[in-house]
Amino acid sequence: MSATASKTPIYYNSLYRHGVDEKRRVQVPAKWRSDAEVVFTIIPWGAKSLAGACLLGLPPEEFAALVAKVKAMSFSDPKAEALRRLIGADSIQVTVDRAGRICLPEPMAKVAGIEGEAVLVGLLDRFQIWNPARFEAIRAVDETLSQEAFSLI
Repeated sequence: MSATASKTPIYYNSLYRHGVDEKRRVQVPAKWRSDAEVVFTIIPWGAKSLAGACLLGLPPEEFAALVAKVKAMSFSDPKAEALRRLIGADSIQVTVDRAGRICLPEPMAKVAGIEGEAVLVGLLDRFQIWNPARFEAIRAVDETLSQEAFSLI
């Protein structure tokens, strides 16, 4: 999915609703895939104990940047060590199959509350996979923050 895999960079934008089948497979939008084999790293994101958790999808170059950032942290810092364990233990690499789907591991789907339908939300350089009801709730929060958010650019 990197610019080296295809001539045109891939940006993860827009919002897509897709069904999730009995094997927990969900379609990745065609615009988010290249012609080369695509491997994403999926990480549970947000408060796992709350209804705010979703799944974060990182293309290879973004996961490599995250790994580099974490590697640069001090090994004597207990927070950095906890972060390494959390990301290391809870992340998984998934390959897009020939039909353009990824399979969400059962524990991750459960944490994110994803069952029969999922909302895929582009974040420009990565994407999130949400339970539709949770996404609507977070979208309402986003609306309240929109003026402040746009002031960042």
